Amino acid sequence: MPDQVSELVKRGRALSPEDRERLVDQLLESLNETAAAELDAAWESEIARRLAEYDQGAVEAIDAEEVFAKARRIAQ
Repeated sequence: MPDQVSELVKRGRALSPEDRERLVDQLLESLNETAAAELDAAWESEIARRLAEYDQGAVEAIDAEEVFAKARRIAQ
């Protein structure tokens, strides 16, 4: 029986560069699915925490223009 991985590599090399790139991206994503799900859950929790603090008046929003202006000053 031929080595499955070798056969897949051979077939993958026959793909166009664009399709090979898509294949690689999808394979890499499949390796990180658990980590991505954990990150998504962590961000959902962080977003909920920040919104709750804002709703409770514990933090104040800063106007986007003010934030961007400060960022431009820092970047100079």
